[in-house]
Amino acid sequence: MLFVATAITTTVVGGLYANDTVDSWFWFLVRGTVFSVPLMTILVVHEMGHYLTGRRHLLDVTPPFFIPAIPPLGTFGAFIKIRSPIPNLRVLMEVGAAGPIAGAVVAIPLLAVGIILSDARPLSGQPSGISLGSSVILELMCFLRFGVFSFNAEIMLHPTAIAAWFGLFVTAMNLLPVGQLDGGHVIYALFGQRRARFIGLVAYGLLLLLGIFFWFGWLFFGLLVFFLGLKHPPPFDPYTPLDRTGRILGWIAVLLFALTFVPVPISIPG
Repeated sequence: MLFVATAITTTVVGGLYANDTVDSWFWFLVRGTVFSVPLMTILVVHEMGHYLTGRRHLLDVTPPFFIPAIPPLGTFGAFIKIRSPIPNLRVLMEVGAAGPIAGAVVAIPLLAVGIILSDARPLSGQPSGISLGSSVILELMCFLRFGVFSFNAEIMLHPTAIAAWFGLFVTAMNLLPVGQLDGGHVIYALFGQRRARFIGLVAYGLLLLLGIFFWFGWLFFGLLVFFLGLKHPPPFDPYTPLDRTGRILGWIAVLLFALTFVPVPISIPG
């Protein structure tokens, strides 16, 4: 039911991005699938990365729960629930990093295709409508495609590029190094309980400051994270250190967060 609800909300949001006018509700929703199908694909691949990795390690994991949202987002992503203890840091790292990395493997090529289908215009005064924030990876792709960064031009993103943007934005949200988010798993496995707790509290404080001064949505997400839990439970064996493969996975996840995080995701100019 949550999956269907999220598919509907993302299709409606996609219709808002893909339609200048509403000639009929049928075509409004059909055009919206150019946004919703890529985005839902990214979310499904992300969550199945967690789910299948958990099952491979014989963990008791639920199928993913999708979270619908009103426009302009359409979704707050999805999550799985792990109902059995995590045996060690290696499994914690693999389960935590598998989702974001799997989702990014789909989202980054979709972003590249969407940027190719997008247009760039010279800056012409104050922009109108909804403005999406930028990330390092988006800036790099804009420069490769148009020869300019997004802050030096008006980039008219294709709905597929917007869907990939949202997919990577959800990836970055999950990779925040806080509590029991994917990033919380990664930081705990990389640095241990004490350092991960400190990093998590600092990141949570910065998230609240971003919510107060720049984008209100971070406060809502911070409240959600608070109820999910700021404290990360230890695995059954918290002492055996990560092997080389586990550390590589962890730093790939950290790099992915740095490339995809958007401090001010959505703004309305004027």
